[in-house]
Amino acid sequence: MKIKFVLFIVCLSAFVSFGCSAKTEARKDCQIRVGIVFDIGGKNDRSFNAAAWDGVRRAEKDLPICLHDVEPGNPTSIEPAMRAFAEKNFDLIIGVGFAQGPIMQKVADDYPEIKFAIVDGVIFEKDGKTPKQNVASLVFREHEGSYLVGMIAAQKSKTGVLGFVGGMDIPLIHRFKTGYEEGAKSVNPNATVIANYVGVTDAAWNNPGKGKELALSQINQGADILFTAAGNSGLGAFDAVEQFGINAQGEANKFVIGVDSNQNGVKPGFVLTSMVKRVDNAVYDVIKEVLGDAFKGGFHTFGLDKNGVAYAMDDNNKSLISPEILQRVEAAKGKIIGGEIKVTDAMAK
Repeated sequence: MKIKFVLFIVCLSAFVSFGCSAKTEARKDCQIRVGIVFDIGGKNDRSFNAAAWDGVRRAEKDLPICLHDVEPGNPTSIEPAMRAFAEKNFDLIIGVGFAQGPIMQKVADDYPEIKFAIVDGVIFEKDGKTPKQNVASLVFREHEGSYLVGMIAAQKSKTGVLGFVGGMDIPLIHRFKTGYEEGAKSVNPNATVIANYVGVTDAAWNNPGKGKELALSQINQGADILFTAAGNSGLGAFDAVEQFGINAQGEANKFVIGVDSNQNGVKPGFVLTSMVKRVDNAVYDVIKEVLGDAFKGGFHTFGLDKNGVAYAMDDNNKSLISPEILQRVEAAKGKIIGGEIKVTDAMAK
């Protein structure tokens, strides 16, 4: 087993070295090297990882950087990938997803001169209290954006029953669910939210079949609008609502609400809106900071006030949400930013 691990490190290190040297040769203005390690959902999950991929690709286009990425495929491959970048003395290593937290904690300890960033994770010094100075922890106030899509869902729902399909049953995903429920009940105190979770391991983020099964169960219990926070597994809920077709007025009978990226175009007409996390902006900004020698470790927090979270409106869903609903939601948004409405942060409990 140890031999296989060492061989993996050697092969991956060679791969990283080759990829970066090739890019450096092709790009004469390359000033820093950036490596990104995705979670097992992969960069084409049309959700969380895809948002991070959009951000680093935009940085590659706009800024003089050399970019290299790794899609580990399984959890055991994440640490070797991260260490391979560190061994090559990359200027910034980005990890995608809270599950990489314990791994980045170890690697960042071993390479204190390397700059790291983690999306949705928080890395501390060995005292467990002080934010680690060579790691930028990119965190979001998901509960604020979820509150707004909960308001939209409750006002659009005909049954008063809403669904929530989460990935893992963990505090981070509770943050989405709690905000969603509070937003829904702010406009309909009698609204009911049925919540289910795909699994208890990392595989929960990449099981659309189970996501669809849970979504269909919620629909059978009366839910007509479902909010997903389950990575690639959430795409199963998109298939589930599509099964119920459209009514005589040409509108979907059931709706899904996307997450992280703007997923309105995944199943046009069946996606009410998406609760967008601007992971793309967060990773882009931290790359700019490293490039400008302005990197700061510790918390980088993105909420409604910084457009770090939002609900998505475009040509795919503008006919689905009335101006009256939007006016009410925008008013609530202003009150959240101003502190008049305080949305419960389930991770702070």
